[in-house]
Amino acid sequence: MIGSWSWTRVAAGAFHGAVTPTQPSHRGRYRVEAVSFPSGDTTLRGNLYVPLDIEAPTPAVPVLGPYCYVKEQAPVQYATRLASQGLVALAFDAATHGASDGLPRRHEVPLAKVADARAALDFLQSRPEVDAARLAVLGVCEGASEMLRLAVDDPRVTAIAAISGHYRDADNDIDLAGGETLANGHISRSEVRDHLQIRHARGAQALARYERTGEVDYGPIVDPERTDVALPWRMIWDWYHGWADRGLWENRYALMSDVPYLEFESMSAAADLQTPLLMVHADLSDGPDSARRHFAAVPGIDKHLVWQGGTTHFQYYDDPVVIDSAAALAAAWFQQHQ
Repeated sequence: MIGSWSWTRVAAGAFHGAVTPTQPSHRGRYRVEAVSFPSGDTTLRGNLYVPLDIEAPTPAVPVLGPYCYVKEQAPVQYATRLASQGLVALAFDAATHGASDGLPRRHEVPLAKVADARAALDFLQSRPEVDAARLAVLGVCEGASEMLRLAVDDPRVTAIAAISGHYRDADNDIDLAGGETLANGHISRSEVRDHLQIRHARGAQALARYERTGEVDYGPIVDPERTDVALPWRMIWDWYHGWADRGLWENRYALMSDVPYLEFESMSAAADLQTPLLMVHADLSDGPDSARRHFAAVPGIDKHLVWQGGTTHFQYYDDPVVIDSAAALAAAWFQQHQ
């Protein structure tokens, strides 16, 4: 058995953070401006990174990060580097996360994040620094799968970079949910599949309770020992718990998220993709076999796979040398396809 769930229940509006917009400030070869923009009825907040001394409207790129991310994690690493290489870049919190509005908090819905990224394109098109006809997108981890869907659905996207993607197909979902317990052979894939069905059912129960009472059931995202959390790998805990300990990231998610999250997949988007694709991955990134399956499924001929050997998944989040390389590849890809 993988384990039994436990959770906390709070009112939908609890722990809602906020930020105060600031005037633009200069950092390195770009300026940064706190911005807000609508996604449907929800206000999203982020940071816009604009290259210094641009003389004409320039291409722009919104960045989506991993599962339940906040913009201060991987997105800022890529946005700053893209701006340093001449692209306007936007790192933002998706609805219900970080500084952005939206209830219930920490509701992780992939298609809602796709809609938020589409709203980010709308916002970028409104900016005088941006050439509205030259928009690309970048996704890291889960954000790569979501940006695949956006690139299929939105003709404004001229190019996509998928960095160490967590690609969503059934086998990769099992690999993630099984954690070290599966990797070490202590549980079978069929048992993990059963657990995912239980997780979906509990998410449906949590959703029904929320619709009936307004109460939200929460569970942890990571834990050093438990195997019943959203991301049950010790290495994932090792990376995230420092953010939680410093109050910069909430180690919880709304359990009702498991319904839309587990029903989302990205293989159909890969199969429909005609937008030029750069995929950067490695042997120790998340789901290398799934990455290869997705890349093979893309029918377009304008696609490029960069395989970076033994680079680990979290090096694409915080290793400056690895991020420098991936961001430079992305910037060159975007500039080539504008």
